[in-house]
Amino acid sequence: MNYKSLIAISVFILGVVVFGHAQQKKNTNLVQFSGMVLDGTEENLIPVPYVNILVKGKSRGTYSDFKGFFSIVVEKGDVIVFSAVGYKTVEYTIDPELKDDRYSLVQLMTQDAYNLPETVVFPWPSRDHFKLEFLAMDVTPELQEYAAKNLAEETLSRMRRDVKLDGNENADYYLRQQAREYYYVGQQPPMNIFNPVAWKKFFDAWKKGDFKKKNKN
Repeated sequence: MNYKSLIAISVFILGVVVFGHAQQKKNTNLVQFSGMVLDGTEENLIPVPYVNILVKGKSRGTYSDFKGFFSIVVEKGDVIVFSAVGYKTVEYTIDPELKDDRYSLVQLMTQDAYNLPETVVFPWPSRDHFKLEFLAMDVTPELQEYAAKNLAEETLSRMRRDVKLDGNENADYYLRQQAREYYYVGQQPPMNIFNPVAWKKFFDAWKKGDFKKKNKN
């Protein structure tokens, strides 16, 4: 091995050692922060799933799983915010003088009761009764005209046709379709000809004259 090759190898090894030392020194501030989120108001300390766990002032975070477990890489001195619907928000500060690069915590959450304004529900036998009672209310003619337009069958039909389903409604429709298919796996689905509800609707429509031919003017 000549002199130049020896120098090149020595410089390469020195660079690797210096780079590794710099990386190790640079990452000494990082901490693997993990733990459990539990409901502190219950005697059995049940897990709280899907708790938002955010690093305050930074665009990083995670959430607890179904069993309340979480794990996230943070820095020493970071403020961790725990928040969930129905629970009080809790903040926890990572010790800046922490010696280890791993830290575990059992975070207890306290339920937060929020009193909604009083709501009075007026029952009505059907939508048609509600429509009649609503239109009979003592309101100004202008508001009554708006209500009549909004409750018109043409307007309601157009809204049912044009308004698209949101994500929850689509998911609910898909799951109901799957449940219906799984319910009749290995057997013949029932026919509406044997459905008494369908027969009742048929007779009601027949009595109302829905099947009569309408004269076109």
